[in-house]
Amino acid sequence: MEFKTLRNIENSFRQIRLYAIVFAVLCISVVGYAVWQSYRFAEQQRQKVYVLDNGKSLMLALSQDASINRPVEAREHVRRFHELFFTLAPDKNAIESNMKRAFNLADKSAFDYYKDLSEKGYYNRIISGNVQQRIEVDSVVCNFDNYPYAVRTYAKQFIIRSSNVTRRSLATSCYLVNSVRSDNNPQGFNIEKFAVLENKDVEVVDR
Repeated sequence: MEFKTLRNIENSFRQIRLYAIVFAVLCISVVGYAVWQSYRFAEQQRQKVYVLDNGKSLMLALSQDASINRPVEAREHVRRFHELFFTLAPDKNAIESNMKRAFNLADKSAFDYYKDLSEKGYYNRIISGNVQQRIEVDSVVCNFDNYPYAVRTYAKQFIIRSSNVTRRSLATSCYLVNSVRSDNNPQGFNIEKFAVLENKDVEVVDR
């Protein structure tokens, strides 16, 4: 009888230990799941930006990963460079201002091309002939498969004189490398190995 009682007590301790182990595993699982969900929730909240609308209502704006917008920023960087570099007015200060801003977006290759045109008297003819020049970028093709990113730009160039308007086709190539963002370079790219592949007259229209 005494042996049976001891056996029952031992079995009871075993059951208690089993229940304790099962309970401990269950508690650890619940705590682990709660911690994981907490981190997940915190990460989701970091992807959201709360904005006050005139200090009254609260609106929710979803923030995006910066890498998602890189192709858009790259095309805008190249487009802006071409607009600054190829938009000219018969004013020396205006030309120099545009060129200075364009050089903030590119390396020495753009300056070398500008210097070559300047030595050939291109900008002096723009000023003396009271010529306006503007550009319309048709497309910017970027290859993001390899770094630095190869870019081709296709555009129309208009040279406006008092007697006529000359339309030219313009094709350029360059490479894009990542750079530091700043007020002068908001997209954070830099143009390298800039080259003009084609720049020929398409038509001349009398005014």
